[in-house]
Amino acid sequence: MKLTLALFACQSLALTAAGLSAQTITNMADDQVYQRNDRGVAEIHLTGTAPAAARSVEARLLRQFYPVEGRDWTLLAEPRSGQWEGTLTVPTGGPYRAELRWLDAAGKTLIVEIRTNILVGDLWILAGQSNMQGVGNLVDVEPPNGQVNMFDMLDHWRLAEEPLHTLADAADSVHWRGKPRLTGAEALDAARRRTKGAGLGLPFGTQLVRWTGVPIGLVPCAHGGTSMEQWSPALRHQGGASLYGAMVRRHKVVGGRVKGVLWYQGEAEANPKRVGVYAQRMKELIQAIRTDFGQPDVPFYYVQIGRVIRMAEAKEWNAVQEIQRQLETEIPHAGMITGIDLALDDLIHVGTPGLKILGIRLAQLVTGRAQRGPRIASARFDGADRRRVRVEFSDVNGKLVSRGRPAGFSLQVPAGAKDPQHFNTVIEGSTVLLLLQSEAPAGAALWYGQGLDPYANIVDEKNMALPVTGPVPIQ
Repeated sequence: MKLTLALFACQSLALTAAGLSAQTITNMADDQVYQRNDRGVAEIHLTGTAPAAARSVEARLLRQFYPVEGRDWTLLAEPRSGQWEGTLTVPTGGPYRAELRWLDAAGKTLIVEIRTNILVGDLWILAGQSNMQGVGNLVDVEPPNGQVNMFDMLDHWRLAEEPLHTLADAADSVHWRGKPRLTGAEALDAARRRTKGAGLGLPFGTQLVRWTGVPIGLVPCAHGGTSMEQWSPALRHQGGASLYGAMVRRHKVVGGRVKGVLWYQGEAEANPKRVGVYAQRMKELIQAIRTDFGQPDVPFYYVQIGRVIRMAEAKEWNAVQEIQRQLETEIPHAGMITGIDLALDDLIHVGTPGLKILGIRLAQLVTGRAQRGPRIASARFDGADRRRVRVEFSDVNGKLVSRGRPAGFSLQVPAGAKDPQHFNTVIEGSTVLLLLQSEAPAGAALWYGQGLDPYANIVDEKNMALPVTGPVPIQ
């Protein structure tokens, strides 16, 4: 096989030297991942130029140096006026090697072009603000996996490795933060000096490959510190000068079809000016994505914002979390996980170990290997005893568990009412019993994860966490 490769290379060089220009093949690059369709194949539409003497373009597909069954040399196109186009059908899997050759009227090979490490599987858009961009410490990060590639922010396909997001040298100007784009030695130096940048995208993709064997392509589009206003679909006309326009552009460049969108944003909405319009903006964003992607049912999975240390007001922070919890019941083909139980690497960003957990939780939700995780279905007094509150849950995988003493619940009572002093939480299978020192007053409500920095540690047997919820009336 090495000899064959060498002959192809020599032949290509010789013909180019003789005056034949190298062929342009669109929509195919080394390391590219294509979205499979419902039949488990990618139908890759290729176009390009051809030398004047070319009468046909043939293609074949190889894996491990052998032609894939039924995909040895076959006619792909017949050039017209130096242009050609054709469709190459590639099954789920890889890595594949695609070879194209141009033949003259006598069947003589004029030139051969090769693309390597082609994968067919599922593409995922990564969007939102800093927790999706990834600000985890670059220590003990998820290692690369040969079946997980990325369309990096420079618009190159390559092996996915941390950090996925590189803003300063991105192809889209919106990511340059109003500064000149870094290139060459400056960009390399900035990359070497990075100490943060781990995210959830690579752990997510790697876990999907482990479970399904299907290759994954990641398309990073996130940008730290950004608001829903900055992600507005109304800015689509700005193209790469806007976050939304850049995302839509990248979706088109990678083939115009993806498996789904992963979203982690909301921290920037936790203020009095934005929280009131947050739910509507989220609904409009998701609808716009589905319309502009041309995929009306494209799945949209998101992460409920987690903990923060003294960087916001609890009222607005909890309001965003509750809106996110409610939206998953209102938006079709959408799902939510939470990271309220995970440790931080600074005042607001989930740490690298926690990001790996979030990636696994999303992978479980996407593949259906787990239900979405415990959700509070009801809270009621245990019979006539107003010192005992029984909480029922839905969507529990197995039973509820906690690392150490179960914590996270609190009671909210009307102004002027006596605090009943919740002193213990008892897990009983898939229900929870809250024990109070005194009777709860009328109008008491239940919270889980209230405040900016709660200690909330209840999950189920598949480590799907209970999201921030409240206030829930006690019946």
